Amino acid sequence: MKKVMLVASSGGHWVQLNRLYPAFEGMEKIYVTTEERYRSTVDSARFLVVPDASRWNKLKTLWLALVMLKHVLTVRPDIVVSTGAAPGFFALLFGKALGAKTIWLDSIANVEQLSMSGQMAGRYADLWFTQWEHLATPEGPLYRGAIL
Repeated sequence: MKKVMLVASSGGHWVQLNRLYPAFEGMEKIYVTTEERYRSTVDSARFLVVPDASRWNKLKTLWLALVMLKHVLTVRPDIVVSTGAAPGFFALLFGKALGAKTIWLDSIANVEQLSMSGQMAGRYADLWFTQWEHLATPEGPLYRGAIL
């Protein structure tokens, strides 16, 4: 059975990620987020927590990266999927380095431009999507309709 690591920050990123649940039917799902309180939303799926961090706090971001690396090394996912933000970027980065297929779906909230994490994740994503047609480019991200 393929293992898919589904990674998102809290709030809208997490809500959007959970809307993808049916796409991974028949796979072992491992959820990773920044909020312990979301554990109850994933039924019996494996659930991991990482620190919440942003570019404004370099030390917390480094700690997030180290914790995410540990999770990726432990899980060894076949596929890494993220809707953002920083936790998803690090999951794609480390997952790709270990040979996982990677998918980034930029948040629907980013109407005017891609998120910073989305811009950075593009180089590590095997599939890189935006939900806004005007943000798509031939090099990526791709637009395939309003997915969420």
